[in-house]
Amino acid sequence: MNPYQELQRILSSEPKSWLVTGAAGFIGSNLAETLLNLHQRVIGLDNFSTGRRGSLEDLRQKVGEAKWAGFTFLEADICDSQACKVACTGIDYVLHQAALGSVPRSIVDPAATNQSNVTGFVNILSAAKEADVKRFVFASSSSVYGDHPGLPKVEEQIGGCLSPYAVSKRVNELYADVFARCYGIECIGLRYFNVFGPRQDPNGAYAAVIPKWIDAMIHNAEVRVNGDGKTSRDFCFVANVVQANLLAATTQDPAALNQVYNIAASRRTTLNQLFESLDR
Repeated sequence: MNPYQELQRILSSEPKSWLVTGAAGFIGSNLAETLLNLHQRVIGLDNFSTGRRGSLEDLRQKVGEAKWAGFTFLEADICDSQACKVACTGIDYVLHQAALGSVPRSIVDPAATNQSNVTGFVNILSAAKEADVKRFVFASSSSVYGDHPGLPKVEEQIGGCLSPYAVSKRVNELYADVFARCYGIECIGLRYFNVFGPRQDPNGAYAAVIPKWIDAMIHNAEVRVNGDGKTSRDFCFVANVVQANLLAATTQDPAALNQVYNIAASRRTTLNQLFESLDR
């Protein structure tokens, strides 16, 4: 039995209370689904700025009514500090996924990105600290590597930020580190690399490439490959992200605390290779 299987066994017999922010979003709904299937008590918070009500309905159908009874939903914004305090009350672990994603979106509207990703982050982190939660795990991003040319990406080697979104995620990491030093709250940041999987929205100007291409192929629409298709990415399946969040929230290793970690598949896939795989 590997460590994740052991954790699942323990959680199933010892339910805890979890707050998942951004619970109606792609990653958040997958986290909530896994936790509910493990018979956990889950508080979901979302303001539906990017999350979808349909994701919650799909989640309800997937887990069934008995497990769904362990889910409580709060329609609220992390920019509302009082709502954050309410959400964190009685919580053991916070899995913070709520944010305005997308580099292009942040370039168009940096103020909105800062409001949600920085002010909102401080609100939920402060509420978690005041509620004395056991662990605060948050979504960072590979965008913090910025202009650093090195490959593979190593956590200790980051470059200059190239977008307001990257700045916001780097600021999250700095705030988490300072809160750990000043207040003793245990934090772990997870730098996601190109996550894909169920409930990922294929629509909109900021849709990720995998759901966008799959949706186009299903509807016999044009698939657009930018450039020569040789640009590569590290694509990471959402189940791996879920596993990383749960292990980070519950690790008993003191050396693992107050760190940031890459969450990736550790291999490069070009857009041409991705297209060939999807087009089989």
